[in-house]
Amino acid sequence: MKHYKPNSLSLTGAVSLGTGVMIGAGIFALIGQMAELAGAWFPYIFIVGAVVTAFSAYSYIKMSNTYPSAGGIAMYLEKAYGMSWVTGAGALLMAFSMIINESLVARTFASYTVQLFDIAPNSLIIPSLGVALLIFAFLINISGNKVIGKFSFVMAFAKILGISVFGLGGLYYAQPLLETNTSLEVTSPSFVGIIASVALAILAFKGFTTITNSGAEVVDPHRNVSRAIIVSIAICFVVYLLVSFAVSSSLSLSEIIAAKDFALAEAAQPVFGDFGLWFTVFIAIIATISGVIASIFAVSRMLTMLTEMKLIPHRHFGMPGNIQQHLLVYTVVLAILLTLFFDLSRIASLGAIFYLLMDILVHWGVFRYLRQEVRAKAWILLTAIGFDIIILGAFLYIKAATDSLILFVALAMIALIIGGERVFLRLTTGQTEHQHK
Repeated sequence: MKHYKPNSLSLTGAVSLGTGVMIGAGIFALIGQMAELAGAWFPYIFIVGAVVTAFSAYSYIKMSNTYPSAGGIAMYLEKAYGMSWVTGAGALLMAFSMIINESLVARTFASYTVQLFDIAPNSLIIPSLGVALLIFAFLINISGNKVIGKFSFVMAFAKILGISVFGLGGLYYAQPLLETNTSLEVTSPSFVGIIASVALAILAFKGFTTITNSGAEVVDPHRNVSRAIIVSIAICFVVYLLVSFAVSSSLSLSEIIAAKDFALAEAAQPVFGDFGLWFTVFIAIIATISGVIASIFAVSRMLTMLTEMKLIPHRHFGMPGNIQQHLLVYTVVLAILLTLFFDLSRIASLGAIFYLLMDILVHWGVFRYLRQEVRAKAWILLTAIGFDIIILGAFLYIKAATDSLILFVALAMIALIIGGERVFLRLTTGQTEHQHK
């Protein structure tokens, strides 16, 4: 455990990491996709997403107060399900969800950057720029926690300030457009579509879980991990709501959907002109860079914990450095592959499915085995599970009708994760059944 440095992350640094992941791609890439599903209701979906996220965060706060660790969610699952395939598979679902998020952020970075130039949306330059960002984030991550913490704080502050200026300015200058845009077209999204859109809102908030993966390194973790979670969610809620209303007041629904991969940049032009485009793209670049750095930081530590718990195999292939540094390499390589071969919509869909499944596992584990130990209220845990099941069901239903391929990809990856985990444990420990500690 030499690569973990207790007290190397302050409360401010932990909040910066959380907001860094959340405001990395959620507000920039997901607004258009949410508008496709929820129609003109999409700004209000962030309110619903914040409520669902608050219930979801309850389990993580209770667990982090009792068991702060560098493994975060991996450790929480181990406390609930023991050294079993359920723990390994659940943690890997979260890890893959985070890696998927890194590719989502990288693609978003590229989609906004090319708005400054005359480049086609399907150009190979977009995945190439995404790959370049992932490599840069890797170099920052191998520089150490203090560099990451300082870099994340500066970037998080800059992007929150910049996005807030965009939101406030957009609302102020676009007031005359508000009535016109809401009356331009009346859409009737399906109820299932509205519910399904909450899955994307949750994806925009899920970055708070990365804070739990740094528990062993945060100052006074028994208090500050939960504080960082609450503060991060609150900051992002305000920012998301502000920006979504600014976008809806600047563009018609059809314009938002047409520019779904770069909706904020498109919304800035009617209000601020060319300056608004440059400003928004600049903020998007800052947001996505800090987002992918924070995500890689967190997922490498969770995978390191899984390796040390002997729940996943590890090979160094001759690379120098420690396990965590090796896993930085594997994390970035997987994110690069996703960035090259999937578009933003499919990347977001995979991330939402994996995250909601893992979230259900965490809540059930706390409810079934740990609620007395961590002093959690059963009704809150069951409500969180109910929300996740309803939202995941609606999202899968919509995707089955509109993009069934992504469901087959998700199912194949889940089967591979569960099957591989069971085989690995059988070969290494002879352990395939649940063992609660």
